[in-house]
Amino acid sequence: MFNYRKMDEKDLHYIVVGDASDVTEDEPLFLDIDDKPVAVISYEGELYALLDACSHDGEILADGDIEDGEIICPRHGARFSLATGKALTPPAVKDIPVYPVRVREKQLEIGLPISKGDAS
Repeated sequence: MFNYRKMDEKDLHYIVVGDASDVTEDEPLFLDIDDKPVAVISYEGELYALLDACSHDGEILADGDIEDGEIICPRHGARFSLATGKALTPPAVKDIPVYPVRVREKQLEIGLPISKGDAS
């Protein structure tokens, strides 16, 4: 599953990744979570967290433009849905992971799937 935003809350654990003010429409927040690049992006008042690597060639996506809720890979122009991670245009054909984002007490949190080993 790539769209972790659709997972049941009981199957997620949230980690604090910064202050809510760290992300603006003009400046994404770049993170490293479990050795994976993740970007938190603000677009039209919503926060989105996604794997910050094009599934076609690994290019940093957060450096690309955003149009109509889609992030555009700056290298070859592949488009991905910010909300679902779905690859919408070639050359990318594989979706990218997206994660739920929430703000609690001005802290930015990202929801990650609980692995079976994490359940207590």
